Amino acid sequence: MTTNLPPPPPLQLPLAISIGDPAGVGPELIAAAWALSDAEALGPFFVVGSRDLVEAAARSRGLTIPVIAIAAPDEAVAVFPHALPVLDVGAAPYAPGQPDDAGAALALRALEVATSLVKQGAAAALVTGPIAKSRLARIGFNQPGQTEFVAEACGITPENAVMMLAGPHLRVVPITVHVALRDVPAFLSAELIRSRSAIAATALTRDFGIAGPRLAVAALNPHAGEDGRMGTEDTEIIAPAVAALQAMGIDARGPLPADTMFHAEARAAYDVAICMYHDQALIPIKVLDFDEGVNVTLGLPIIRTSPDHGTAFGIAGTNTARPGATIAAIRMAGECAARRAAAG
Repeated sequence: MTTNLPPPPPLQLPLAISIGDPAGVGPELIAAAWALSDAEALGPFFVVGSRDLVEAAARSRGLTIPVIAIAAPDEAVAVFPHALPVLDVGAAPYAPGQPDDAGAALALRALEVATSLVKQGAAAALVTGPIAKSRLARIGFNQPGQTEFVAEACGITPENAVMMLAGPHLRVVPITVHVALRDVPAFLSAELIRSRSAIAATALTRDFGIAGPRLAVAALNPHAGEDGRMGTEDTEIIAPAVAALQAMGIDARGPLPADTMFHAEARAAYDVAICMYHDQALIPIKVLDFDEGVNVTLGLPIIRTSPDHGTAFGIAGTNTARPGATIAAIRMAGECAARRAAAG
């Protein structure tokens, strides 16, 4: 995987971070990220949520950081070196590990406002804190998740919003995501693989600065089907998709047996692994980059990232959650937004 790319130019606008479910680890990890912002060389960001709640979450980690309410995003850059800026959009009690409808309502309002601000150009990129989908569903949220919400808000159809998980050692794109394993073959098509892979290739060049990205396309079946003995999807669906990508001028190889794609020597030969289903993609990246994995939505007119973990209600408020993935999501959002801005 390509690393050590030149740093992008600094951003002129702050990042917007939606608070996520306030009963989860999101608020405390955002506070921890600000406390480490100098050491981690993070650019300015502001939280969309509740000032009082963020301050309480910071205290739960023993952090006595200054938290200042701002009235508009353009105040954040000046405030950020001295305090964590928060754009208040509602209130909810800080009750770590005890999710409720009030907290879900705050999470949804924060997501709506943060997305709108980035769309308007008032913030450089969107970082979303982890939510509890079941809680949001109770208050009328009818999207499968934040990815689909942001895509719809940007006028992008779900099939053109591509999830990439990225860390220091690996990038993966699952072609199908939350689909039962028995249903995956029926969801796959050569066009779906070609389209999502092409979106990934474009994003790697535009947002990650990788010229001529190399795609390794995983097979669906063991041994890439072994000439049809273990399934025909690899020859009938995946191979034509790879040929179509190559015809577009994209450096794509496959279908490759997935069991030999993720050791260090194999990873050095590509920039992203295109995987056919959820666990084929997420198991290797969580083994390699568990504490620094970032969920990036590709194919959008805005930059959106999120830490690759959930609300972790069970450890919220205990000062045991690690901020690495939140810091990585903030850093990646800033770098991608800076590259896109520099390219005009």
